[in-house]
Amino acid sequence: MEAEAKAPGLTARVTAAIDLARQVGRAASAFRDSGALNVENKGLQDFVTIADRQAEETIRTTLARLFPDDGFMGEEGGGTPTGIGFWVVDPIDGTTNYIRGFRHWGVSMAYVADGEIRIGVIYDAALDKVYSAVKGQGAFKDGQAIRASSVTDPAQALVILGHSRRTDFAVYQGVSQRLYGLGIDYRRMGAAAIGLVRVADGIADLYYEQHLNGWDMMAGALIAREAGAMVAMPPLAASLSEGGPIIAGAAGLAAQFAFLADIAGPDCVALP
Repeated sequence: MEAEAKAPGLTARVTAAIDLARQVGRAASAFRDSGALNVENKGLQDFVTIADRQAEETIRTTLARLFPDDGFMGEEGGGTPTGIGFWVVDPIDGTTNYIRGFRHWGVSMAYVADGEIRIGVIYDAALDKVYSAVKGQGAFKDGQAIRASSVTDPAQALVILGHSRRTDFAVYQGVSQRLYGLGIDYRRMGAAAIGLVRVADGIADLYYEQHLNGWDMMAGALIAREAGAMVAMPPLAASLSEGGPIIAGAAGLAAQFAFLADIAGPDCVALP
């Protein structure tokens, strides 16, 4: 009975989040064409624009109107993960790409309740489509079911890697070299949320990054897991407070990707 009572709430939330992510993503894309981004530096190769702030404010106020009891935590404006459930939002994941007109960026929204990621929604600017998942109900792209890759031959595999200046570049180089030795091709695209839905959609066979913040990975982690990928990340509390590594890979290449668990460390655990 409890699960049945919660289901309508999740349905309403995922429907609203899909519409909102699409609306905000399209508005951000149009705003970029206006040339009024007002780019600011948060750190070395770490930028924020007025579009990031406007997008987050739109998401925050809309969710507050629709679900007034929900908490909110955003990359730009912060917030406290309180309430029966709460949202974790990156209004534009891949801001550097967005600024430069490289359309590998997106809007990432996760809903957390009962100590679990229950909803993941990501607008993909390159495809103008929305990926979504509700825990236990599968993963979708604009309402069509998607599945992670069934590739088992590393010579046919494609990997997307992430790296930020929060971590040692030598680790990234070591992972790249190890994958290269296995005969696996790889890319670095600069937007974790989009990399994760590429795994969910079977386009890539792995996304790995040594450190992400919670808003970068939580929605994509659930979508990839619901699509059948193996996903490992820090437990929820650690992901929210300090972030950490993420591994999202095709099950058929589990043996080839096993070395990543040693690099990620014991606090990177399987997402159920």
